[in-house]
Amino acid sequence: MATTSVPKRSPLQQDISVDVCIVGAGISGLSTACFLSREGLRVAVLESRQVGSGQTQRTTAHLASALDDFYSEYEEIQGVEKMRLLANSHHSAISKIGKIVQELEVDCQFRRLPGYLFLAPEHSKDLLEKEYAAACRAGIAGLTLLKSPPVKGFDIGPSLYYPDQGQFNPLPYLLGLSEEIERMGGAIYEQTHVQEIRGGEPAEVETAAGPVIKAKHVVVATNTPVNDRFAMHTKMAPYLTYAISLKVPRNAVTTALYWDTLENYHYVRTQPIDETHDLLIVGGEDHKSGQVSDQAERFGRLEQWTRERFAEAGDVVHQWSGMVMETPDGAAYIGPNPGDDPNIYIATGDSGMGMTHGTIAGLLLADFLQGRENPWAEVYDPARTPLAGSAWQDLALETANVISKYAEDWLSPGDAIEVDQLENDQGTVERSGLSKVAYYRDENGETHRNSAVCPHLGCVVHWNDAEKVWDCPCHGSRFDACGEVINGPAVSGLKSLEKNGDANEIPTEDTSDTAAVHDHDGRAI
Repeated sequence: MATTSVPKRSPLQQDISVDVCIVGAGISGLSTACFLSREGLRVAVLESRQVGSGQTQRTTAHLASALDDFYSEYEEIQGVEKMRLLANSHHSAISKIGKIVQELEVDCQFRRLPGYLFLAPEHSKDLLEKEYAAACRAGIAGLTLLKSPPVKGFDIGPSLYYPDQGQFNPLPYLLGLSEEIERMGGAIYEQTHVQEIRGGEPAEVETAAGPVIKAKHVVVATNTPVNDRFAMHTKMAPYLTYAISLKVPRNAVTTALYWDTLENYHYVRTQPIDETHDLLIVGGEDHKSGQVSDQAERFGRLEQWTRERFAEAGDVVHQWSGMVMETPDGAAYIGPNPGDDPNIYIATGDSGMGMTHGTIAGLLLADFLQGRENPWAEVYDPARTPLAGSAWQDLALETANVISKYAEDWLSPGDAIEVDQLENDQGTVERSGLSKVAYYRDENGETHRNSAVCPHLGCVVHWNDAEKVWDCPCHGSRFDACGEVINGPAVSGLKSLEKNGDANEIPTEDTSDTAAVHDHDGRAI
């Protein structure tokens, strides 16, 4: 988790015209902006907060060509040829990051290192052997099946060795990209909330403060696509994943990337922090956004899992969560936005590999906007549908899950905690007539009252006590304790009921394909 101080940039204050307007200043948006600026295009990046303030700052920054949804599963869905292109794209992304780090002399602790996929206790070696065979067909060189790798720190057991993986600190890297964009004549505007995107020639991007950008092309580089209502949200699902960092003695754990074979897998790496200690960074405990009430306990389970395997793990230094947008086949959606004007592009669906997917987005979109062919285009086509394997079933189950949560939450009486039982800095949802109300009691004991209905598509939000936010269980929108939107696809906050508002009035947003946009970047754990 990055902690580097970020310099502040001014908001957009007047109408401008550019070649490309990019919404979102995370790794997808800034990679795209950097590569296009280097080709001489006039680029403007709009960010509602600060550079790297979205999901990119919440990544554990694994740079992997090992596919977290397994090559064996992807091959069943999309076939061997696309699998080879997918593997090549992730390998190329790691190399591109390394090249950028060297060219710009970015001090972001980038390094190449091995990766190990190790067996969860309930799995057999057959799983590793199947993935080894598929990854070899994908063209990944140097793979080795090992009975017990020579690593310090914990007994890893049978594993699949991947060479030439990587890790880095993402925020200094983003700052390096930002400076390069500005050196090449591009502009980055912070505290600039995008209100609406309209395709056409030129496309127009309207900001909440009033200024409008006219552009030949628009790239919506957000964690979840917020420039339409339905097209992409039925093709991916939001999951929260948790991470902790603990102090360990320097070099007590062999420097490498580690992943186990669970579906909601654990992932581990180290990062030096001083001459005597490393941080052991551990993630896992994933769940569908807004659909559990034990968020704090998940941090505890993650710590327990870590201490059972790493004897020298010390105190927990940080804990945080991030949102992962899962696609049916494990590949991101990068390219023209389906059903939109041809000059509107999206980058979303990180599927647990946000740092490489974000870099792939920059490489692929630069080719799109410059009229060049790219062999990866079909792999990442946002209009694609899964062809075979379990993907159709997974997609159907996710759709059914959204429908069931919508019905369940509207029919239920509310949360177990009643309003008069709320402690300070705690929230709950109660029924009010035909609707639901979100109550939050702040640290001073004052109670705030908002509609509990997500303005995106009307699902009922749930209180997340670990992070003190409201999570939408349908499409991943997130709101702060007082109802302000902090993550799309919702573009506005929960409706305030402080001044005798009608809780039974369901708030709605523009339902057109080019609805208002909240520029909140994506990615990557």
